[in-house]
This record gives sequence, structure tokens and C-alpha cells, in this order.
Amino acid sequence: MLNTSARLLRLLSLLQARALWAGPELAERLGVTTRTIRTDVDRLRQLGYPVEAAPGLAGGYRLGAGAALPPLLLDDDEAVAVAIGLRTAANGGVEGIGETSIRALAKLEQVLPPRLRHRVSALQSATLAVPATGPKVDADVMIAIAAAIRSEHRLRFDYASHDGRASSREVEPHRLVVMGRRWYLIAWDPERDDWRTFRADRITPKIPGGPRFTPRELPEDELAARLQRGVGTATWRYYARVLLHAPAAEVRAKLPLPVEIEELGPDRCQLRVGSDTPHMLTLYLGLLDVDFEVIDAPELSAALTALADRLHRAAGPVGRSDAPGNDQSSSGSRPEPS
Repeated sequence: MLNTSARLLRLLSLLQARALWAGPELAERLGVTTRTIRTDVDRLRQLGYPVEAAPGLAGGYRLGAGAALPPLLLDDDEAVAVAIGLRTAANGGVEGIGETSIRALAKLEQVLPPRLRHRVSALQSATLAVPATGPKVDADVMIAIAAAIRSEHRLRFDYASHDGRASSREVEPHRLVVMGRRWYLIAWDPERDDWRTFRADRITPKIPGGPRFTPRELPEDELAARLQRGVGTATWRYYARVLLHAPAAEVRAKLPLPVEIEELGPDRCQLRVGSDTPHMLTLYLGLLDVDFEVIDAPELSAALTALADRLHRAAGPVGRSDAPGNDQSSSGSRPEPS
């Protein structure tokens, strides 16, 4: 059986690991009686830990939120993970959180046992964290967005697009997502009747917020795909619809980002693609290595014609039908196989 001090630490660790524990379950875990569990719970309360007890068959013990922050119990892997997380946050994309993360990391290192302090110190000395150079989102903006998500109230805000255009929006916020050291808001836009992606650093929340809403379902895998599509296409200046003479699955496997593809048959599909310039789009489509037709983009058609002429000239006389010696009707042509 564990001694009293070790048992109290073990009990506290269990209470931190799960929301609710039945008394008999805790007693079985620690190898004591339920009476001892009640005594140990009273000792934890005397030490400042707000342990709550709920009576009844569905009751048990839970660790409540207190006015003061008691010491945390972390195992070795958890302590190292927290240290790494604080180190990463110090160089993240949230404004004003870097100094706070460094202070918290310093406090954590002071209470780490020597073996863990050595591991964390070795990791810090062997790694280099490059500070984020892009725009950062204000921590108060993050909190305002998160509060709207949790309370299920519409979020009203001013938004600046990538080209500097300002607009006022009202959306149903769904999730904050971080990707590539930037934070994005995934939200349902009632005005456009569709999901939209917003850069959090371009959002200026308005107070008060909008009315309550019923959250919509959006699976995590679909959320990630929408974010990738939104981030990958938000800054495109040129768009085109293209008919591809290939199965949709084959085209989808060659695309670096998720793109909505309309399947038109077993060997045909259509997609809407874009880029910064028509010339870049010609190269992008050429890398797909499938036959295609431009539907509604004259700039792309002109860029393809110019590229085809350039490639034709670059090929030189070798392999051209008008080159000397390539006339199959000439005397130098190869004989038909027998």
C-alpha cells in the first residue's frame, strides 16, 4: 500500500485525469477502502484543492475550479510536452503571448526535477525556433472569437481581404484553426449560404455580437479540407473552368490541394482552377499531364497559345513534321514492316 503522501499525490493525479470518479473505483485503484478515500479527499481540500463530491448512484468525486491555482501534477512525458508547447507558443502567431509563455516556461523549469530539467534543457539547446515573420493575431481577438463560438452567438466584425478591401460581416463562427503559424476562422456565412474561411489577424470584432444560432455539423476531415482549399485559393487573381479528358480520381490524385472536381463521366471531369497569372496556370495545367480544354478563360487560352509557340520553337527541327527528312513520302522514309 502507498504511504499517505504518495497516495494523496496519486489520488490527485487520478482526479486531474478524468472528470468524474466513483468512490469505489478510486478505492480499487489505490488499494484502500472508500472510507480512506473520503479521508484523503478531506486532506486535499485542506491543502486548497477544490474536490467536489456528488451523492447518488451517478455521483462521485471531481476536481472543481478554485480561486487559486494549486500545483499541477504532471508525469514525465506531460511535463516535457508542456515545456515544448510553451517554447513553441513563444514564437507563434499570437500577439503578446510570447513573453507570457517564456515566463510560464521559466516557472515550470524551476519546479522540474533534475532529470526532466536536463531533458528540457537539452532540447532547448539543440533546437532553434525561428520567430514568425508574418502578421500576428491579437490575443483579445482570439478570445472574442472563441467566446462567440462557445456561447453560440453570431460574430460581427470588420474584415480586410488580401487586396485591402474592407467589409462588414456577420457569421456563425464554428472553429479556430491554426495552419502554417497562422490562425483562421471557419464560419458559416448566412448571407452567402456557405462555409467561409477568414484570416484571424484581419478580423476586428464588433461589440455587441449577433443573435444566438444553432451550430451546424462539419466533420473534422471536411473542415481541414475546406481550410486547405480556402487558404490555397484565397489570393488567386485569375480563374478558369477546364474540361479534362481523364477520370476525376486520377486528376484528384495529382492535385497538391483539395479542389472541387465535377465528374462528367468515366473519362471526363471539370474543375475550376486559378493562379496569380495566366502563365502560371498554363504550367500548372501542363503538369497534370492530361488532355484538357479551356471553357471560359480567354486570358488562359492566349497564354497557352503563346506557350505552345515558344515550345514549338524551342524543339527546333528535330521531330517537326516540316523538318527535312521527316516527310514520310520522301525516298529516305523507312519502309513499312512486312
